[in-house]
Parts: sequence; C-alpha cells; structure tokens
Amino acid sequence: MTAIAAAPQTLAAAHPSKIRNRVLWTVQIVLGLFFIIASGGPKLFGQADALRTFQTIGWGEWFRYFTGLVEISGGIGLLVPRLNAPAAAGMSITMICAAATQAFVLGSPALALFPLILVGVFAWIAYERRASFATFTDLVHR
Repeated sequence: MTAIAAAPQTLAAAHPSKIRNRVLWTVQIVLGLFFIIASGGPKLFGQADALRTFQTIGWGEWFRYFTGLVEISGGIGLLVPRLNAPAAAGMSITMICAAATQAFVLGSPALALFPLILVGVFAWIAYERRASFATFTDLVHR
C-alpha cells in the first residue's frame, strides 16, 4: 500500500487570479460605497425613511445609530486590504440579521431577498480574501 500525501496548501493558493481580483475589488468598492453612503449614512444622520423603519422595529434610537455605524464600518473595511475578509464576514452576519428583521419583525419577507443575496456575495468575498484573515490576526496580536 502506498500513501499519497496531500500537497500542503500555501498562502499563494488563497490568492485569487488577476481577473478575479479585479472583479472582487470592483464588487468591494461598489458595496463599500453603497454601505457608507446609501445604507449606513441615512441611518446615522436620520433620514425620514430610516427613522420610520426603526420606529417600527421598536428598539429605540440607539439601534438605528448602532446599525448605521456597523454598516459604515463594514463598508470602510471592504475598502481596506487588511480588513476586507473580516469585514465581509461581519457584513454577512449583519445581512442575515437584516433579512431576519425584514421577514419576521417588519413582516416583509419579499424584502429579505436582497440581504440574503448580499450574504452570498459577502461570503464569496470573505472566502476569496481569506489570506487577509491571517494578516488581520497578526495585526490584532501585535
């Protein structure tokens, strides 16, 4: 009997190809700017639609500010190379919570579809940028 040893996965195997890297950066920039400007900003600065939505949720103003800060932080994290994988993973969790809120608290299950699609996109980004998890943990442990 012969045993075949699996080749060790190197850090280079975790890096996407040149075209995939460009597609990833394009998606990250678009989503990052969307969450900074169009999603988190209105929550943080009190746009009328955001105020009504969070009044319906009924958790108070602190939750609107918290959600706005989380979305802006996630958007910024998508634009920073060392933070893009952890930010994408965190935004996946945020979008799961957003979909659950749309479906169960606000009673609009059809509107939960967009956050669920974003969960898949953010999970893909986190997987493709998984090498930055090591960079992030090194940064945290310093």
